[in-house]
Order: sequence, then structure tokens, then C-alpha cells
Amino acid sequence: MARQQTKKSKKKKKSLGKKILIWSLLILLAIGIVGGGYLIGILSKMKNTDINTDNLGIVEDEFNKYENANKITNIALFGIDSLDGESGRSDSIMVATIDPVHKKLKVTSIMRDSYVYIEGYGQDKINHAYAYGGPELAIRTINENFGLNIKNYATVDFSSLPTIIDLLGGIDIEITNEELEYINKYINSLNSLESASSANIYSPGIQHLDGIQALAYSRIRYTAGGDYERTQRHRTVLNALFKKIIDTPVTSYPTLLNKLLPYIETSLNTSEILSLGTSVLSIGNNLEQNRFPRDGYAQGANIDGIYYLTFDIETAKQQMREYIFNDVK
Repeated sequence: MARQQTKKSKKKKKSLGKKILIWSLLILLAIGIVGGGYLIGILSKMKNTDINTDNLGIVEDEFNKYENANKITNIALFGIDSLDGESGRSDSIMVATIDPVHKKLKVTSIMRDSYVYIEGYGQDKINHAYAYGGPELAIRTINENFGLNIKNYATVDFSSLPTIIDLLGGIDIEITNEELEYINKYINSLNSLESASSANIYSPGIQHLDGIQALAYSRIRYTAGGDYERTQRHRTVLNALFKKIIDTPVTSYPTLLNKLLPYIETSLNTSEILSLGTSVLSIGNNLEQNRFPRDGYAQGANIDGIYYLTFDIETAKQQMREYIFNDVK
């Protein structure tokens, strides 16, 4: 019985990463924006990991037609199911784009069931790449399939979403009548799992959510829009978090970062973080989000009894590159 409860707990915690990936970038950039010696020392709380940049599947010749490619920085963001210190599947995959050319910070989600080629393993779900070869193979898989130039990553521990939201004093989210039918079931389940006591929600409209309530909102999956609508809820939470950190006083950063940085692993070094922070400071709070493969360009398929999201890889590659490098919607 104890083993079953442990497995259930791990399964539930797995979905936490979906809602907080952008925070891995925002926290790093917060340090870069503030700068100064007293915050740089906090970086030691993160796990810093080197990766082989020659093994990331970047084909420089593919970027000749994108004059902005060398001016735009792409960073892979992973939320993983890491059990007992071993690399697990990336439950969520995003590409954070710092685009000073078009003055935008973009977050591009890649559907985790996407059927793609993984070097050494053949066709499989893209979220398996992290389990097979850690962040290095996961980045290579993104670069090779979608023609990108990602050289760095940040990985987030799933358990940090409620902590982050509660430290910031909660977020405001509009709850629909349809969502109201399901959210309290998730709140009660999470309260039991986390020994918490978050209140139920009894009416639709704008609600001020604590960490458990926001996580419950993000986990709703049975509304008419299914998984696509659930992905939209993830982006709604991310937007609310982004606005919250923009409004957070700089004087609160040391306490916030001390508690949150242990949840993050990254290949970025101090100078790179400072440089990225400077770029984001010039962009402001213009955060934009997208998802690939796009709606209408993919369909679910059962292959050997397993569900995959299938699509034309060349079409998705072209659409993603045009969006990231040329800002074409």
C-alpha cells in the first residue's frame, strides 16, 4: 500500500513542471537584471552542469537565410520526472527566446507526445529524449528536428510551483463555470497529498489563487478543449507569474532567490546570465507564447498500441523557425 501511495505521489508531482518552466529563466534573468555582487553569490545555490556544445545537433549553414539568428538567444527549458536522482522524461518542453530584434521574450511550447527522431533511438516521443540522454540529447533532439540553435538549458524541479506562487503572495486567475466544476476536486486531492489546507473555490470570475489552488487550476483536463485547453491554462499561469515578478520589489529578490534557486539546474554561467539580464531589461515585460506543432497541423495516432502526436516535421520546422527568428505568427 505504501509503495502504491509513493508512486501516486510521484505521478501527481510530475505535472508540476508544466506550470513553472518559464520561472527557471525568469529567476536567472532576475539576477542578471539586478546584477551586483550581493546577488551573484546566490548563484552557487543552483546546480551548474556543463554540456558538450559540439554534440547539440546545430547545423550553422541552416541559419544563413535568417539574418537575425545570431542576434537571438534560444534556451531550452525542461520540467522533468526525476526519480532518485536519475534523469526522467521531460514532462514539459519549452524554448525560451530572448529576441532583442523584435523586442520580445518568447516562450514556445513543444507538445510532449510529438513523434520525432531521437539520435540513437529512432522515432519516439520527444519527451523520452531527456530520459535517454539527459539535457544534451534533449537539446540535440529539438535542434535536429526543428532546425534551431539552442546551446543552453535550464531544468526545473517539479515541486516548486506552490512554493513560488505562495512566496509571491498568490496570483489572479479568471475561473470559468466549466473549470469550477473540476477545480475543487484537484484542490482537495492536492491538500491531501501535500498536507495543505487551501480553500475551495465557489464562484466563477477573477479569483486570487494560492500555490495549491493555482496548481489545481493548471491540472484541469476534462473541459471541452481537452489537452489543448489545459496547455492554455499553463500559459495563463505563466503570464500571471511573469506579471508578478515584474511587480516584485528588487529588495525582495535575495529572499526569493535563496528559496527558489535550489530547484534549478542550468548550463548558463554567471556572465551569460548577466548578459541575458541586460538584454531582457531592454525588452521589458513583452512576453509572448506559442505552441508547436500548431493546431490543425497535427493529429493523434496509435502506433504499436502507443499514442503519439504525428505531424509533418518539415512544416512544423519551417513554422517554428519563422516564428522564432522572423517573428512571423
